[in-house]
Amino acid sequence: MANIDALRDKILKLGQKQKIGAVLKYIDNPNDDVRMATAMALGMIPTYEAGMGLIELLRDPSPFVRATACNSAAEIHAKNCEEYLRKLAFADPDPNAKQAAKRAFEQLKDNVITY
Repeated sequence: MANIDALRDKILKLGQKQKIGAVLKYIDNPNDDVRMATAMALGMIPTYEAGMGLIELLRDPSPFVRATACNSAAEIHAKNCEEYLRKLAFADPDPNAKQAAKRAFEQLKDNVITY
């Protein structure tokens, strides 16, 4: 577990440094915590490419990863995520992810910045 914690910290630092290529390398990691950290890190990089990475995480099998990706998409005002957030807001099977998607979709609708 300490190894996963160290990896999470590394990913978040990469996000703070805007190293999108390095962050995207972890998008398919088998560990949910690592993918959640990847979603958080992408939420620190307000670019179209980060939004595209978040779209992949919005489709993740883990509801925790999807919810984190929703929050990150809203954080960076990722217009390219809007349609995915709308779908999750109405159809996600997990109530927490669904609620996160609703909040993110409303925030994105109200405050959109395009790239």
